[in-house]
This record gives sequence, C-alpha cells and structure tokens, in this order.
Amino acid sequence: MKRIITAIMAAGFLAAFASGCDREHTIYSDAEYVMFADTMSVHMVPDEDDYYFPVKVAATTACSYDRTLGVEIIDKESKAIEGVHYSLKSSTITIPAGKLATEVLVHGYYDKLERADTMDFRLRLVMPEQLEWGFYGNSTHVKMVKSCPFVLEEYTGWCLATSLFLRSYPGVENTSIQRLIRTEKHPTEENTVILKNWLFTGYDVNLRFDPSDPANPTVSMDEDQVISNELSVFGIIRGDDKILVTTSPAYVSSYSSCGHFVTLWGNFYVKNLGSMVGSIGNFYNVMEWISDEEADRLQREEGM
Repeated sequence: MKRIITAIMAAGFLAAFASGCDREHTIYSDAEYVMFADTMSVHMVPDEDDYYFPVKVAATTACSYDRTLGVEIIDKESKAIEGVHYSLKSSTITIPAGKLATEVLVHGYYDKLERADTMDFRLRLVMPEQLEWGFYGNSTHVKMVKSCPFVLEEYTGWCLATSLFLRSYPGVENTSIQRLIRTEKHPTEENTVILKNWLFTGYDVNLRFDPSDPANPTVSMDEDQVISNELSVFGIIRGDDKILVTTSPAYVSSYSSCGHFVTLWGNFYVKNLGSMVGSIGNFYNVMEWISDEEADRLQREEGM
C-alpha cells in the first residue's frame, strides 16, 4: 500500500523549505536538493528481532531547522511485500538542523526470506518538487539478502571446486576446471578449513572465514601456500619448483552463509629462495559444499 504522508505537504512545511538554508553549509551553492545517497543498495538481514538496516538519505545543504520528509513505498516496482518481508520503522524521516544526512530504517523479516533469494523494493521521498535533483531522482532500489548464521562445520566434507586457473594451467593431472575434493576443520586455526588436494593431488591449502561482519562475509588465504610444483604444471622450472597462492588484493573474496559456497580470487605466483620471480595472475575460484549423495552422483556419472 502506498503511504504518502499528507502532513508534510501542509502550507507551513512548504513555506519552511521555500525560505532556504544557511549558505555557509552549502555543498552545491546554486541549489538545495535532497536525495537517497545510493540509487541501489544491498543489505544483509540477520536473525535479530531488533535489527534495522539503514537506507541513507543526503542533502546538499545544511539548514538551521529540522527538515521532515515522507517516505513512500512504490508497490508496482517492489517484489518484497511490506508487512510480510519487511517494515519501515517510520514513514517519515528528519534531517536535523545543521546536518546533511539521515536514514530510513528498515527491518527485514528473516523467517520470510528464502535462503538463496533476493527480495527487493523501491522507496520514494515525498517532498516539495524543488528539492528533487533531476539527475538523481527521488527514489532508490533496496535489495535484501538473508544472512544465515555462520557454522564452520557446514564447510567441511565434500566440496566441488571450480578454478579458472585450471583452464589455463591444467598440468598433467586435470582434464577439467572442476575437482571433487574433501575439506576438514583445521585442528588449531580458528574459523579455518583445510582444502585437501585443492587443485592438484598432494597439495592442501588453508581457507580462513571472517564472520565478524555478517554484511561483509569474507574469506582469505595466508601467503605462500603451495598448490603444486612448477614442472608438472608448466613443464619448466623458473623458481624453486613451487606454485604459490594467496588471496588477491585486487578483488573481494567472500562466502555465502546461506548458499554454502565460497568465491575466491587467488593470486598465483612463483618465488625463488624467498624472492619474487613473477606473478602468474589473479584467477577466480568457486568452492561449493555438497551432500554425500551429490558427491556419489558426480563420482558415478561424471567420473570425478
């Protein structure tokens, strides 16, 4: 249901805006505008009854008085249903005097979101027309993703590893970019699993999860982890006969606590006596944890 707040359209409210703001706080000196800080944003929804995620609103000038705006839900452009998948803490927002920003607070209903789905809705600011900057508009697209609890044991067992490194450098062993491997919990390292025979048989690597920020679930690898020897992969030795890997600093590597998969950007390189010989490159990898039944099928039907 659309919720246009008629109170903000009263004559007194319009007169307050028409009077203008303090120009000493002006960012854009020729006009005053109010808008959503982003035209699209993605937010994680944890299993917390009192958790609200913020949808940020910004102004180009600071005023000497509070500015109250309405917030409208555009039903026809929303997949998520208000009251079922989410609710707004308030249908009005206020930019305090002297400030340039405020937030629309949204509560997502964790139990109503599917594990692998993204629910979205569109919001619009209800305000005098002269406050709308045509370049940015007055609406934003909000996406919600379910944030399942992190359980390390769910990343142990059978894992289907897909690596673009194997497309370029399969070595003498691989005939596909996919490998069926086993993973196990590291005996001493916190939030870490061991990828057994990750890309090449006989070479295990550690993968560390960082669940400290549910909205930013990342993974990483320590430096100088050995994935293979050079000779069997390159047919030549240029360093100390070790191909090394660590997390690429150029891209984000993350995990899905609901989907039980990892997307990892690995930086592959070669050293000799501790000194860098050269970078092989950054390669994209996906690890997906699967059931015993699916692993058995892949072994029987795909020969993995």
